[in-house]
Amino acid sequence: MQILSPAIDAQLAGSSWIRRMFEAGIELKRVHGADQVYDFSLGNPDLPPPRGVREALTAIAQDLDRPMALGYMPNAGYPEVRARLAEALAREQQVELRAEHVVMTCGAAGAINALFRAVLSPGDEVVCPAPYFVEYGSYAGNFGAVLRPVASRPLTFEPDLAALAAALTERTRAVIINSPNNPAGVVYDGAVLRELARLLEAHVQRCGRPVYLISDEPYRFLTYDGVTVPPVLPLYRFSVVVGSFSKSLSLAGERVGYLAANPAMEGVERLLAGVILTNRILGFVNAPALGQRLMAAALGDGVDVGIYRERRDAMARVLDAAGIRYTLPKGAFYFFPMAPHGVDDKAFVDLLLKHRVLGVPGTGFGYPGFFRLTFCIDRRVIERSAEGFRLAVAEAKALG
Repeated sequence: MQILSPAIDAQLAGSSWIRRMFEAGIELKRVHGADQVYDFSLGNPDLPPPRGVREALTAIAQDLDRPMALGYMPNAGYPEVRARLAEALAREQQVELRAEHVVMTCGAAGAINALFRAVLSPGDEVVCPAPYFVEYGSYAGNFGAVLRPVASRPLTFEPDLAALAAALTERTRAVIINSPNNPAGVVYDGAVLRELARLLEAHVQRCGRPVYLISDEPYRFLTYDGVTVPPVLPLYRFSVVVGSFSKSLSLAGERVGYLAANPAMEGVERLLAGVILTNRILGFVNAPALGQRLMAAALGDGVDVGIYRERRDAMARVLDAAGIRYTLPKGAFYFFPMAPHGVDDKAFVDLLLKHRVLGVPGTGFGYPGFFRLTFCIDRRVIERSAEGFRLAVAEAKALG
């Protein structure tokens, strides 16, 4: 009896490594106790929301006796929220943005799905540098399109621009980038983005239809050592930025994000009208009312990035002591080290699991031979994991 569609059956069989390891961690914690398990599997920010969120929540609670306090609003979001966010994004992206260029969405994931539904047709292709966020393939596949990953340069994880250019075809409808990157922590510099924009513009001229450059930026706020994230919108006319406040305001469960389109884009009004429509017909209807109001009130506030920097440095010390090779992340809260001694990434993650250390194989991010560790957890947990890493590396050496 066929319960599910073949496509979903296939996705279940290869379901997300992140969730698989997260569930393994639940069982380990049940058996050994939570303080004896070192779970680096899931990027679930543990810092409490900043003061601005708490103050906004109190103010909203006192305002709930008015009619429609949390009722429906326009599918694109509250006009005043869109206007306030557009003002902030204009400074960030260095272009003139107004409320009508911004759509509030159910997280960055909702923004990407609404955009894909609006512009993709079956058989279209979405190109992205690898390693990449694990759900991109599913998001494209939801609408009959195919993800075409292009391997980035080993260890630096800078995009291979020549390989990206070679991957562009008449079926290419979008290129999606994620900087700061999950899982690699790399931040693409301005020169890389300018060259990518040039390649895309040349491709559009040859093929005669837009190729959208989607910049997925939920970690824009989280960079280290003076690194900044260059704006994308001024570089390329068919550019779109998506983001969320899951990490910057620790509102991951509230699901509030946005899409902002380049106002210089030909047909930008029609594109945004399409996204507003798909935001509704996909069943999102609108971004959460509470989340929008919290975000608008706390815009400009944020969690303490210094805490993440301390955790990054602690994780680096643990990996150095174990002899694991990595590139120090410039942003986000992930390491993407190389599996040691030539051991397969899935095999090494299994070795870590024996010592109650949970990571995620790089295979799940389209980049085998590496593995992901999140460091959005207490620094003491990171430091206590050192022995588990050391033992797993010793066992990998024996296997190699």
